Amino acid sequence: MKLSDFDFDLPEELIATRPVNPRSSARLLVAQGDSLTDQHVFDLPNWLRPGDRLVLNDTKVIPARLNGRRYRVSQQGPVSARIEATLLDPQADGSWSALVKPLKKVKLGEEIIFSERLSATLQRIEDGQALLRFNKTGEDFDQALERAGAMPLPPYIAAKRPADEQDKTDYQTIWARHSGAVAAPTASLHFDEALLGALSAQGVSFSHVTLHVGAGTFLPVKVEDVTTHKMHAEWGQVSETAAAEIRATKAEGGRVIPVGTTALRLIESAAKGGEVQPWEGETDIFIYPGFDFKVTDGLVTNFHLPKSTLLMLVSALIGQDRVRAVYRHAVSNKYRFFSYGDASLLIP
Repeated sequence: MKLSDFDFDLPEELIATRPVNPRSSARLLVAQGDSLTDQHVFDLPNWLRPGDRLVLNDTKVIPARLNGRRYRVSQQGPVSARIEATLLDPQADGSWSALVKPLKKVKLGEEIIFSERLSATLQRIEDGQALLRFNKTGEDFDQALERAGAMPLPPYIAAKRPADEQDKTDYQTIWARHSGAVAAPTASLHFDEALLGALSAQGVSFSHVTLHVGAGTFLPVKVEDVTTHKMHAEWGQVSETAAAEIRATKAEGGRVIPVGTTALRLIESAAKGGEVQPWEGETDIFIYPGFDFKVTDGLVTNFHLPKSTLLMLVSALIGQDRVRAVYRHAVSNKYRFFSYGDASLLIP
């Protein structure tokens, strides 16, 4: 498989920079059997059956993008430099790995002040990433970050406009519980309380799992032979309760349908032995055509970047020819693409 096999032409005007309101009014392209049907996300109950189970990623996006200043006394007197930091991963020692720009403007041991309450010291540099130790921890850190930080919008949105207060609502799922993601599980952004109620009334059940989506989800594939690509690792957890619910659904003949590629990657990581088991740790599972799905029966997902690992994942689920047809239809019918765009329901 070559990287070029997963390319397609996407008009730039189809890249969404804001979500629709209400959330469930986004368009939904249903690919089931040989048919393609234009719907809306609020129509999802019509396409699911009693006994089906949706798997929801309950990670919570942190406002990981920070703007601050580094102050220094030089021979010419006090000077400062504007510094931007994007938090990536918390470390075992309490520090955070971060992308710092411009990194060359900060020396080891220097403090970056982000707000009256929040500052960080540069501890070390590894592989081009900074290790920052903040002046606060725990709940105090969370509160200070909430005030000082901005949502880490994907590069293709951030290039068009800065993040604002509205994104703190728009770029968060309504069931977000566990802080740690620096990117949203974006298929889940289409769900609101009304839709959850309608699905529940239809006899659809829900299981919550946690995968902290990392910034690596936006990294491009740079190798022509896609099978040699190395995925970034992300921390996830499937609880005993969730694993038991998913196994019971499979045993009773119901379908297990993850909402989003992150939930799919996590449950397939937890099912390498053949069925889903309680699981916790880092996964770098890479799903591309030829993958043997152990538990996934369908997928709710947005429309993905050309040449991305996410496009390879959906190609593995429904086939490359089918994906090409889905994306041709989406482009020609002006579906909105990427994180704030429209959705699809893919049933192999």
